[in-house]
Amino acid sequence: MHNNPPETGAFYPRDPDWHPQALTPGYKTSVLRAPQRAKISFDPTLGEIAGPAFGHGLLGPLDNDLILNFASPGESAIGERIIVHGRVQDERGRGVGGTLVEFWQANAGGRYRHKKDAYLAPLDPNFGGCGRTITDAAGYYSFRTIKPGPYPWPNGVNDWRPRHIHFSVFGTGFAQRLITQMYFEGDPLIDICPIVNTIRDQAAIGQLIAPMDMANTVPMDAMAYKFDITLRGRRSTMFENRREGN
Repeated sequence: MHNNPPETGAFYPRDPDWHPQALTPGYKTSVLRAPQRAKISFDPTLGEIAGPAFGHGLLGPLDNDLILNFASPGESAIGERIIVHGRVQDERGRGVGGTLVEFWQANAGGRYRHKKDAYLAPLDPNFGGCGRTITDAAGYYSFRTIKPGPYPWPNGVNDWRPRHIHFSVFGTGFAQRLITQMYFEGDPLIDICPIVNTIRDQAAIGQLIAPMDMANTVPMDAMAYKFDITLRGRRSTMFENRREGN
């Protein structure tokens, strides 16, 4: 813990060339969502800079354990058990403590627990697919889950999403909310994913790929992957076709 007051100054600007183009026809839904007029930038308001405050009292005992948090007593989710961990940081690499990190994903077969998910893969009765945690004072977080499966999606004739986990992260201001996705090192679908390919910079794509982390595996239990997240700034972790914001 520390007594350093939160920063209340303007946020670091983003580098628009680091982020994807708004209009990327290979990702079909961007055609409808891309702005039709020139963007206008505004200075952040006090309401955006003065951010939310979260405490561990908001969490349930299994909120960061997707293997058990939806399972019946004595049961657990089906799939490859993994630990995902990392650090939420600012533009300068300083850890952002007290950050709410939410995550959601498909099950091991590639299906979401959502009434509109029509993929033929079965649901896992012991897997809900969502959870949350709060970073410690140094910005670190971790959670347990199962490795999600890939799934087809109606973009092209035969497009498949790589294995991924969705993240929603709040920083020290409401304007620091980031919604992104984490991919897994070595997945061959990453290179041919139309959504990933909206990002032109390979280093930026690399920010979205979590390497395997043998040092933090649990022997005879769970593999580990490390995923660091940078909030805002020139090299912020990004996702989708948003040049102007996370």
